[in-house]
Amino acid sequence: MALNILVKVHPVVLFQIVDAYERRNADAHRVIGTLLGSVEKGVVEVTNCFCVPHKEYEDQVEAELNYAMDLYDLNRRVNIQEAIVGWWATGNEVTSHSSVIHEYYARECSNPIHLTLDTTLQGARMGIKAYLNVPIGVPGGKSGCMFTPVNVEMICYEPEIVGVQLSQKTMGLSKKTVEPMMDLAQVAEASEKLTGLLDSVLQYVEEVLAGRTQPDNAVGRALLGMINSVPKMTPEEFENMFNSNVK
Repeated sequence: MALNILVKVHPVVLFQIVDAYERRNADAHRVIGTLLGSVEKGVVEVTNCFCVPHKEYEDQVEAELNYAMDLYDLNRRVNIQEAIVGWWATGNEVTSHSSVIHEYYARECSNPIHLTLDTTLQGARMGIKAYLNVPIGVPGGKSGCMFTPVNVEMICYEPEIVGVQLSQKTMGLSKKTVEPMMDLAQVAEASEKLTGLLDSVLQYVEEVLAGRTQPDNAVGRALLGMINSVPKMTPEEFENMFNSNVK
């Protein structure tokens, strides 16, 4: 696998990792687990994960591998599309034990990725990094391996976006729970955001037409695609659709 791969991680994966870290044993310094997803055309999409109980000593690692395989087999019964793509660990660095754990996952899938999530919040951020393990050495000499960083980004399904936006409403609040909104309130909030985005688009178009902003072909194509995606319907058809879907 080339080093120019892209790792795309869904929010549910991060939530599960943080949840596993919060529920860890008192003597556990970090938590590890299996990453599930798919690989296609240089893109590793991580859609799910689970925790694997383990213990780390100074000179060895003990992991409940039978438990990991049983849990993976159960998950395959529910979602056969999700395969093992690597493993994750909490913390902000690759440790001396990481190579040992990586060897196991290298037997379960080709070129597994290693994902780290900084639950120590260094720099006031929960940093996320992805690595590939690549061989190093000289011909006829000693060989080894090293973890090389690869690009990683967040990706969301539409339902996940709704969940993330709802979770973000707890930021800066003493109360860390928020009630789901009624359908009509969600429509009103989305309409307000859409109005703001349309104002930004109109301002950009006016700036381009006035010659004050250099036109961008990519933006033009995106705007054309957006306009073409708007369904054509009469006000009566829209009203009927709206009333039949709002609870």
